[in-house]
Amino acid sequence: QVQLVESGGGLVQPGGSLRLSCAASGSIFKIYTMGWYRQAPGKERELVAVITSDGKPNYADSVKGRFTISRDNAKNTVYLHMNSLKPEDTAVYYCNTVVQVAVISYAEVYWGQGTQVTVDS
Repeated sequence: QVQLVESGGGLVQPGGSLRLSCAASGSIFKIYTMGWYRQAPGKERELVAVITSDGKPNYADSVKGRFTISRDNAKNTVYLHMNSLKPEDTAVYYCNTVVQVAVISYAEVYWGQGTQVTVDS
């Protein structure tokens, strides 16, 4: 079993910045991807950003140029640096990973419990 623990959420003013972090723990043979999704009230969960094992990032169009995803392989941790935050960025942000837990196992998906980000003046 793999566990994901998120931190860094909170309240910020429009135009402000925030950094989220997510640490993976447990039996992990290989991490294929780590990323972030978000879900606002009444909305479906949507992809924000994903980073591959070789460090290649992908972003949703709504956050391109404002958010940066990065990773620390030594800590099995992924970060989301959020700049120029807008009220529409308000949501619960969920860490996500696709991993292989053993040498003969297939890829599995795990989710964190989420961290609240609120952008309001």
